[in-house]
Amino acid sequence: MNATMPDLVETLLEEPRWAAADLPALAERAARATLAHLGLAAEGFEISLLACDDARMAALNAEFRNKAGPTNVLSWPSQARGAARDGARPDLPAPGDAADPFGLGDLALAFETCAREAAEAGRSLEDHAAHLVVHGVLHLLGHDHMRPKDAALMERLEVEILARLGVADPYGGAAGG
Repeated sequence: MNATMPDLVETLLEEPRWAAADLPALAERAARATLAHLGLAAEGFEISLLACDDARMAALNAEFRNKAGPTNVLSWPSQARGAARDGARPDLPAPGDAADPFGLGDLALAFETCAREAAEAGRSLEDHAAHLVVHGVLHLLGHDHMRPKDAALMERLEVEILARLGVADPYGGAAGG
């Protein structure tokens, strides 16, 4: 990002079409906003992001989730952090420091799936990608949407964080502020 603020997100642009959306800068902003919203200093953490195509995502989805076809985002948390009780907040990890940040885990985004979903929703690719990065970072921090109250908490956090970024509520509410 710059000399005084180390990158939180290390992005590998495997699919060159992501460059037009300036995914590295977008992911950095979205990840920083997510951590800040939860009271975490970005300088103590690091995240790896693979910006790939649908073919690569389909292979990852098959290998790690035993599911056929691509998905929009995958996450691999460095540690299991889920809350024991439905609707409770997961325990947040302790940060490292700027010289030795704590690795939260890895994310992957699939270009064609993201572009298609954005078009179908009438959103820009950038706004949809920001939402998926926020969603993925929340997964890395232990949030999930398998149980009803967990899903409601995660969705509320996503909407609040996206509003900080000026991105409209992807679940149908008003525009962000």
